[in-house]
Amino acid sequence: MAPPPLPGPLADLAPLLDRYGYLAVGALVFLEDFGIPVPGETVLIAASVYAGVGRLDIVAVAAVAFLAAVLGDNLGYLIGRTGGRALVTRYGRYVFLTPERFQAAEAFFERRGAPIIVVARFIDGLRQVNGLVAGTTGMPWHRFLLYNVIGAVLWAGTWAGIGYAAGFHITAIYREFSQYQTYFLIAIGVVVVALIARHLLRRRARRRTTPH
Repeated sequence: MAPPPLPGPLADLAPLLDRYGYLAVGALVFLEDFGIPVPGETVLIAASVYAGVGRLDIVAVAAVAFLAAVLGDNLGYLIGRTGGRALVTRYGRYVFLTPERFQAAEAFFERRGAPIIVVARFIDGLRQVNGLVAGTTGMPWHRFLLYNVIGAVLWAGTWAGIGYAAGFHITAIYREFSQYQTYFLIAIGVVVVALIARHLLRRRARRRTTPH
């Protein structure tokens, strides 16, 4: 059964999926998860759409994405633990990872602790460096592995489920999303501004109440 034409950025991945199938999913997810800027999450969604129309098996797609995500993150952890900061300083710019961005990610992880590993899987930028950061900050491997597996299960299951449910309707869904994308982004911007303002107001209030 022929899949529907993949819209937007998904379309660029159709030739890869047509030719390599599950291998394309595993390779791109694996590479993305230790810091290489490739469309790992996007190929998972595209492959899940293919599964929704019978071209691939959704269980296999999700399982391949899960295993590749865990292996990629753990390779990132190993790199981070054995000299990641020096590598980032020397080569990070070639994968758009500047020392400043890496330091910001480290500070974020150190403030939030191990559970952020789960959330990081769903955030572009953090998803690609969570293993590296966990390694450079000295997080115990067994603790990293636990949260990494939980995050990978939730991530692979969520996007595989969404893509599979979209199936033949992906073009119509993408068209509707594109139509309201501006409003969606505005809403996100308003929420972010509100959260920043609340944080600043609370910090100002704490400073006023703190005795000098």
